Amino acid sequence: MFKGRQRRMKKHLLGLLVSAALAACAPVPTLPQAAARLQPEQTGLVADRVEAAQLAPDWWRQYGDESLNALISKGLQDSPSLAAAKARVARAAANTDRASSESKPTFGIDSQVNSTHYSSNGLFPPPYGGSTWAYGNVEATAGYEWDFFGRHEADLQAALGGTKAAQADAAAARLSLSAQIARSYFGLARVCQQLDLLNTQIKLRSESVALVRQRAQSGLDNRQDLRSAEAPLEELQVQLQDLLAQGQTLRHQLAALTVQPTDALASLSPTLPAVLEWQQEPTLNLLGRRPDVVAARWRVEAATRDVDAVRTRFYPNVQLGASIGYNAFGLSNWLKSNSLQTGLGPSISLPLFDMGNLRGQLKGAAAEQDAAIAAYNGAVLDAVRDAADQYSTLRANRVQEQAQHQLLLNAQNQLSLAESRQQAGLGNRIPVLNARHYLIAQERQALDLKTQSLDAQVNLMRALGGGLDEAAMLK
Repeated sequence: MFKGRQRRMKKHLLGLLVSAALAACAPVPTLPQAAARLQPEQTGLVADRVEAAQLAPDWWRQYGDESLNALISKGLQDSPSLAAAKARVARAAANTDRASSESKPTFGIDSQVNSTHYSSNGLFPPPYGGSTWAYGNVEATAGYEWDFFGRHEADLQAALGGTKAAQADAAAARLSLSAQIARSYFGLARVCQQLDLLNTQIKLRSESVALVRQRAQSGLDNRQDLRSAEAPLEELQVQLQDLLAQGQTLRHQLAALTVQPTDALASLSPTLPAVLEWQQEPTLNLLGRRPDVVAARWRVEAATRDVDAVRTRFYPNVQLGASIGYNAFGLSNWLKSNSLQTGLGPSISLPLFDMGNLRGQLKGAAAEQDAAIAAYNGAVLDAVRDAADQYSTLRANRVQEQAQHQLLLNAQNQLSLAESRQQAGLGNRIPVLNARHYLIAQERQALDLKTQSLDAQVNLMRALGGGLDEAAMLK
């Protein structure tokens, strides 16, 4: 009997393999060639350029400002947007776990006990018909699907691509948040230092107005001279209110970015750090570390694998199922040896009458692949433009700072000359006050240029990926 079962199983397997071979010959539609990724020369970058020095993942620490470090650390820890990004990573990882489980055997246990009264005129004759019988069944099952055509592997790789893209998206959110905090912090530092200089200007201008008023009362100056002296003071007062409003806005912005009450940073009064030295131009290697570019690249990989997975659906699906358990009418016979039942057999599903649906799925997957490649190309172009813009701005600011430094030297010379003339009795104090006011105006302009350079440098670090370590990110 056992040998007969073996022969039947061999016949079933042989028939299954023949059917699989025949089904495997089902024609798979030929797809147009997928869209091409941009080549380095199309972006203006050189692929084989010597690799530039890598950025540090915590690039903001290079400025040596502990208050800035603490704010960014708190923002990265408590930000709701980063929490949402982490949740998206967890969801993508769950999809990967699900795809990975498809290539593993399945096991289960099914147990059922019920009592049924059977009709005397129904399917079952006496003694079952017209009586109430208990039915018991307990069965262990196992199943396995052979991945002859790589369907499970393609699904798994597509899910992995989605997980890696989600991880890169989370890194992009982290980079964007740290850059926003740094820019707001430097903006607040500018306002605080501008307020110090502006208050000095107001003090000098007030002293100058008082001297002109005294001269007007003595008949040495007229009312027009007094009015000319008062007008700049009024303008400075307007600037003062504008700076105070900017400071409040930046404090509120920093508080929101770092998840704190709006008045938590009321006493924060930072100063601008030195601009870091930056000699290297953006390279393909650095731009390839941008999280948004990395995410787009992994989405292309996931979409490509999706096409492979859909293509395998044109081929047969081969499964092996097995079961063993006890089944009986009447619980008294349930667990007896002669109530044992077993089952073992292969199964195959063939997409013979579903080709139209599968062709539509395949074409849709191919279109998604082209869309992912187009999005990747767009991300690369945006990255190149962004980095080039920030690098150009940084270089232009450096040139302006050099010119501004010369203006500062000239202002200092004018002040020294005015003070020398006053000490020699060749002039009064008003030219000295005017010279000091002009010097502070140049210092304020230099402060604005320095802030612009810091802002461009932070943007450049963001544009270059902020030191993203893709290997560490994907562990």
